Amino acid sequence: MAAAKKAVLGPLVGAVDQGTSSTRFLVFNSKTAELLSHHQVEIKQEFPREGWVEQDPKEILQSVYECIEKTCEKLGQLNIDISNIKAIGVSNQRETTVVWDKLTGEPLYNAVAAPVSPGSSVPVAVVPSGSSVPAAGASSVWLDLRTQSTVENLSKRIPGNNNFVKSKTGLPLSTYFSAVKLRWLLDNVKKVQEAVEENRALFGTIDSWLIWSLTGGIHGGVHCTDVTNASRTMLFNIHSLEWDKELCEFFGIPMEILPNVRSSSEIYGLMKISHSLKAGALEGVPISGCLGDQSAALVGQMCFQDGQAKNTYGTGCFLLCNTGHKCVFSEHGLLTTVAYKLGRDKPVYYALEGSVAIAGAVIRWLRDNLGIIKSSEEIEKLAKEVGTSYGCYFVPAFSGLYAPYWEPSARGIICGLTQFTNKCHIAFAALEAVCFQTREILDAMNRDCGIPLSHLQVDGGMTSNKILMQLQADILYIPVVKPSMPETTALGAAMAAGAAEGVGVWSLEPEDLSAVTMERFEPQINAEESEIRYSTWKKAVMKSIGWVTTQSPESGDPSIFCSLPLGFFIVSSMVMLIGARYISGIP
Repeated sequence: MAAAKKAVLGPLVGAVDQGTSSTRFLVFNSKTAELLSHHQVEIKQEFPREGWVEQDPKEILQSVYECIEKTCEKLGQLNIDISNIKAIGVSNQRETTVVWDKLTGEPLYNAVAAPVSPGSSVPVAVVPSGSSVPAAGASSVWLDLRTQSTVENLSKRIPGNNNFVKSKTGLPLSTYFSAVKLRWLLDNVKKVQEAVEENRALFGTIDSWLIWSLTGGIHGGVHCTDVTNASRTMLFNIHSLEWDKELCEFFGIPMEILPNVRSSSEIYGLMKISHSLKAGALEGVPISGCLGDQSAALVGQMCFQDGQAKNTYGTGCFLLCNTGHKCVFSEHGLLTTVAYKLGRDKPVYYALEGSVAIAGAVIRWLRDNLGIIKSSEEIEKLAKEVGTSYGCYFVPAFSGLYAPYWEPSARGIICGLTQFTNKCHIAFAALEAVCFQTREILDAMNRDCGIPLSHLQVDGGMTSNKILMQLQADILYIPVVKPSMPETTALGAAMAAGAAEGVGVWSLEPEDLSAVTMERFEPQINAEESEIRYSTWKKAVMKSIGWVTTQSPESGDPSIFCSLPLGFFIVSSMVMLIGARYISGIP
């Protein structure tokens, strides 16, 4: 029998999507943006101590090899010729820090992660005055806490009237970003110290580690990163688009270990796949796109104009608003970051970024802690049964409040309960909470950049919940637009790779971009009702503030006498009881 004829689909582009909990490789048709095939591999997180979160860089790399191999096999089963894959892009979890030996190719320590780890404390950024506020843009679950003392020590060296770290990087001094993780490795890991002294060490975020390894590793691997990932290290000047000597000296980071900074769309090197894998067929394919995951989603959502914004709904929510060629510094606790630079000679675009700490995590809390649902999908059914929270409001400040409040003393509350309230109303209130928090971030963005949003583009796992999407439109009182193809992060990396000079299989000109099928949710309530619900939410938020004080049990002081009135009451009560027994003659 003759071999089946291979399907001809035109140029294809692959994308490595390396996240905190899994790795995927996806292949798209560059002419239609259609997803043709993909494969996913879960990766482990290690918790060697309380508050420490690590990942094995070699396991991450192996997961990439496996995903490429399995996806190529699936394409073969579909009679799609993998020789049509003309470029590969990389999208990655940001801030996670790797140091490796350039002579052996071996990591010198586990990757110090910015992971999804429910239960972590509020990420804290220390401001020069010495007071503490939660880190802007960081979620309480994306954090390795070991560097807190490093941050506190560094903060004492920043003049109160000249926060040069924030003015140069757009970031607060925080445990969240790569510089302090790298400083911790240099201070605490002997292997890293020795490799730096002997000029054997290379540093990078996950994108750098993968590109270096995939382009040859010890045999000529390319040590580079892109502007979006560099902008999350706290070592990168977002104005000059270069590693900053003053910042490197401040953190004590030797500049020779840093990767070369490139644009988000250019040929970095050619694939040199491990020959132990069948996917060696991709040998020689250029790696030509690189974006941090949230920037990749912004590109995948085609938010190329000033004022366009996207919200990714996951464990938390990440909102990015394109501010064009200008850096907008937030007065409301948002981060200023590099959005993308799609070519060596193309201009850089900036973004404001804010995060909702608890989004999908609140659904898991209802499932795992309260047991009112058996699966995350069940919440939509419960919410649909009642169609209202019946005056119940849920503020999921499990680890404090983020933008625009920055209030670590807050804790979660459910209020407005009556005898009529049931689990369906609480489920509805939980979904509303995600939407109210998103509105607060978008209001902050509108105030910072003065560009009111006409609509919000959304992606992420929670967007499959139609009740949530309709609630979001009602609470924002603007349309919510969801692409039918949900893999926007990988799509953004593929678009950057395919559009690179020397590849040129994916046009990013507005007239050439494929029309993406969108599902649109229009507000279905009037503006007055939307504002009433929002103002009531704000009242509930105020009720959540001040629960944790320096004298609370959470501070670690178990003494009941830390409160003088309480201590006095207990002592006086004991005296009265003893006196009463004595007077009555009870032995």
